[in-house]
Amino acid sequence: AHNVCRLLTRRAHGFYARDAGVAHRKNLGLLRKIICQESTKFKNVWTTHSASPIAYERGRIYLDNYQCCISSIAQEPRILYQKPKCSKSEKIEDALLLECPLGEMLPSPSDYKSSLIVLTVQNWLLRLSADSGEILEKIYLAGSCCKFRYLSWDTPQEVMVVKSAQNKLPAAARQVSIQQSVLFYLAVFQVLPLSFIGMLEINKKIFGNSVTDVAISNGILIVMYSMGLVRLYNFQAILEQFMEQPLDLGREFNWNGQVGVVGKYPFGLPCNIKITDTPPLLFEASSLENAFQIGGYPWHYIITPNKKKHKGIFHICSLKDNALAKNGIQDMKCCSLEPDWIYFHPDMSGRIIHVGPNLIKVLKLKEVKDNTDQMEIAEDFTIVANRENCVNNAVTVTASGRVVKKRFNLLDDDPEQETFKIVDYEDELDLLSTVAVTQIGADGKAHLDFHCNEHGILLKSIPLLESWDVTYSHEVYFDKDLVLHIEQKPNRRFSCYIYQMVCDTAKDDECSSHEKTERVFCKKGGRIFEY
Repeated sequence: AHNVCRLLTRRAHGFYARDAGVAHRKNLGLLRKIICQESTKFKNVWTTHSASPIAYERGRIYLDNYQCCISSIAQEPRILYQKPKCSKSEKIEDALLLECPLGEMLPSPSDYKSSLIVLTVQNWLLRLSADSGEILEKIYLAGSCCKFRYLSWDTPQEVMVVKSAQNKLPAAARQVSIQQSVLFYLAVFQVLPLSFIGMLEINKKIFGNSVTDVAISNGILIVMYSMGLVRLYNFQAILEQFMEQPLDLGREFNWNGQVGVVGKYPFGLPCNIKITDTPPLLFEASSLENAFQIGGYPWHYIITPNKKKHKGIFHICSLKDNALAKNGIQDMKCCSLEPDWIYFHPDMSGRIIHVGPNLIKVLKLKEVKDNTDQMEIAEDFTIVANRENCVNNAVTVTASGRVVKKRFNLLDDDPEQETFKIVDYEDELDLLSTVAVTQIGADGKAHLDFHCNEHGILLKSIPLLESWDVTYSHEVYFDKDLVLHIEQKPNRRFSCYIYQMVCDTAKDDECSSHEKTERVFCKKGGRIFEY
């Protein structure tokens, strides 16, 4: 009864009926079956257009720089809140959705509801209610010495990182040989309750002159260099070695002779992590365009050799000893305008997804026979684009018998051939989703397909009704019973199309396209007009 493996197996089989997770897993299993059955359709129920970027987070659509929030969960999307138009000084640079952790006691009732962390152009970090837009917390980061611009997760829903833009001296200062040694600032916070861990500088006197970017992820400080070098450092070890003093938000403090309240204007947050020497190096690798990923079991990493001629060639190596895995060089040898891409599967299975114009490979790591110390890359399954009608002969014969030779061959991602554009994973339903596009002339047709994540079998195909232009930027979200397509057109024109799962009835089939509700977002008044 106390065997952990046996308890986990019994729980997965549903033996513990009082466990809330059992009911949730059963419901998601039912939803998956309903979505994938032939009679289920996805109907375009709502469309909106905007002159500003459109963002989507967990059933909420944000318009007009997060001033308008629309719920997409209801049968017809509805406005949750709409705030007055903000000035340029209040513009939001980035945002993260913050959700309540399970099984923890929190100091405020508002902490148990979803909230939105936003970063403004004036270095304010705000926590807003996700349902009303009300400001719950305000933190002032710093003065004009640096411009914070990016939000990211170190540990999702636990530790957040606020990163500045790269510090660059004005041209006049460079002409008189003024030196700028600090390249980036990073502020790190624990969330819910929101607390300050520390702020650090990335100084070229410590890390070198050629630093181009920096990030903190999963407890690792990642530093990238212009020559393609990537270096990893233990961030927890940096905290323990170089933190001068821990600080609490809202406490009055004297820092270098300046008295103020931590996180309040104009004091902001002091830089309390001073790296005075190069931290111990965990790992380094050289890769084209700093492309570097870690994953799999046992740990492996993926790089592209640091030469332009190797673009599109990926090496999968052991993190333990840098040994190249057997069959660890992956090269699709595709001739296309857009390169293929590769990444570790987000389902934590340790598999690898390699996406080309007309082929998706799902790869797995397994032990080499007769050599348990080495791993090899094996093919788990493949998904192939539908190009049955595609003929690309170099020589053709006309009806009159004249032989015509082509001077060039079609590219692998030629718009007139079905090409994969997006591959994603829906973790709650355990489905692998793909978007494939075919464009003939100005009219592009796209469809969203759902595949079994374990075997790659096609379970469902959903046609997207709007025309898809391959030259535009596109995002597609599949969230349980909702499909959302965001399109960015030239001249900062944005469109959002929402599809919802519906029962396939004769009445639905008879509905004409003019009966659908279309809403156009007008930026001037910040209002939504329906017609």
